[in-house]
Amino acid sequence: MARIGILVVAYNAAGTLSQVLDRIPSAFRPEISGILVSDDHSTDDTYLVGLGYQQLSDLPLTVVRTERNLGYGGNQKLGYRWAMEYGLDIVVLLHGDGQYAPELLPEIVAPLVEGRADAVFGSRMLERGRARKGGMPLYKYFGNKILTRYENALMGTDISEWHSGYRAYSTKALAAIPFERNSDG
Repeated sequence: MARIGILVVAYNAAGTLSQVLDRIPSAFRPEISGILVSDDHSTDDTYLVGLGYQQLSDLPLTVVRTERNLGYGGNQKLGYRWAMEYGLDIVVLLHGDGQYAPELLPEIVAPLVEGRADAVFGSRMLERGRARKGGMPLYKYFGNKILTRYENALMGTDISEWHSGYRAYSTKALAAIPFERNSDG
C-alpha cells in the first residue's frame, strides 16, 4: 500500500485552514500516512490554528512554522524534502486558503497509486466557473487563462491550466528532479 502524504502550504490562512482540513474526505483519511501543515511565517494566527486543529483531530498532522518567509516555492521545497525524509511514496500539494478541493484527493492520487503516473496536476478550469467559485481572484483568473493559451500555443498542447497548484507527485520522481534549483518565489 502506498504511503500518501499531504503538504498543506499556508500563509495567512487562519480563517480557512480548519475548513480545508475538515473537507478531507472521511473515507480517504485512513489512507493518509502524514500531513504537514507548513505555515510560511504568517502574520496572522495560522500556526496556532494548525496546532489547535492538531490537538482535536484524528489526522496524522504535523504543524510547523518557518523561521522566515520562504516564499511559495521555498515552502514547497521544505514539504517535498519532508515527504522524502518521512518515507512517503506520494505527496499532494494542497493550499491552506481553500482554492483547491480536498474532496478530490482520492482522484488526484489514484493514477500514482496505480502506477500510471509520476505526477498529476489538478485543474480549476475544467468546469466553467469553478475557479472563481473556489476563490480565485479575477485578475489571476484572466492571467491564468491568457498564459495558458499562450503556453499551449507555444508547446502544441491542450492543457486546461498550466498554473495549477493542485499537484501530486511520486516522491521517487521528485528525488530524480533537481527541484531545489527552482525559485523560492
